Amino acid sequence: MDIATRTDLTTLRQALEVRLHVLRSEIRDAELALQADPAVELASVTDQKDSAERLQEGALVEAQERRDLDEVAQIEAALHRLDEGIYGDCVDCEETIALARLQVQPAAVRCAGCQGRLERAAASVSRRVPPR
Repeated sequence: MDIATRTDLTTLRQALEVRLHVLRSEIRDAELALQADPAVELASVTDQKDSAERLQEGALVEAQERRDLDEVAQIEAALHRLDEGIYGDCVDCEETIALARLQVQPAAVRCAGCQGRLERAAASVSRRVPPR
């Protein structure tokens, strides 16, 4: 961890904690929406179009919740790295992640170079795999 100053670390920790709070609130709201009484909703459905729309909305809420849960895990891992004194070190090359990158993506685990290589490799593999 070679972050510029203690102030930078404090600012990054605060950004992570604020985002974590927001995500947990969104997850709680999504869970409440998914727990809504389906019998009441079904009684109000008047045709197949309405039913399909409700199913699509439910799928969207579930997808957003999964995305938020993934981000929560990334933020919790970043906070753990902060506590362990290894925050800001790239997991691949072990070089310091640039402060500017951490300011934009505080939960980043890779420097820009390693992240770019990972994304290019994943894109290359996805182009070779035929769609189902």
